[in-house]
Amino acid sequence: MSFAVPVPSAGPSAPPLSNPVVVVNSQFLSSYPVDLVISEKLMTIKEGSFAISDVNGNVMFNVKGSVLSLHDHRVLVDSAGAPIVTFRQKILTAHRRWQVYKGDSSDSKELLFSAKKSGIIQLKTELDVFLASNTKEDTHDFKVKGSFKERSCTIYTKENTIIAQMHKQVGVKNRVLGQDAFSVTVYPQVDFGFIVAVVVILHEINQDRKGED
Repeated sequence: MSFAVPVPSAGPSAPPLSNPVVVVNSQFLSSYPVDLVISEKLMTIKEGSFAISDVNGNVMFNVKGSVLSLHDHRVLVDSAGAPIVTFRQKILTAHRRWQVYKGDSSDSKELLFSAKKSGIIQLKTELDVFLASNTKEDTHDFKVKGSFKERSCTIYTKENTIIAQMHKQVGVKNRVLGQDAFSVTVYPQVDFGFIVAVVVILHEINQDRKGED
């Protein structure tokens, strides 16, 4: 299936990976680094809290989910509203596990990956990400280190290779929404749909932490 996602503009230079990282869809691979701008929106009954665009303001993704299901259900959609992945939180899990499914499915056969906090008590959030094929979960497939609150985090492969970085940009405004925004640089040959999905989960877990403070 092909999604209605504009071709993103190039970001700063970064070394390409020897093996492409594809989790959500190979359509979201680029031969050059991609800078995505992520804006937080005010919640409405039908809309989610994120819009994702390229540096030129072209909207690429939106995150949707009703207020009533804010903490357990999200959908990442393309610019035409077609569902790309669905997020579901496993309720009452100490590590705040989220599961991500293909399209609008919640069928275990359509599971793409899951993510959870690396430890129950953390000063800064660390996430372990497991591909659906990694059923034993003896070791993570990807690791997220940093802080969504500080708008600064890095995503690594299990070999400790950096594949994406979030940057805090004080004063940066999204050209479409006119709201405060931050950017994520996705390295070449890395599925930027997957990176967006991971950032959404990091945000949700950070929101949970606010409720615990």
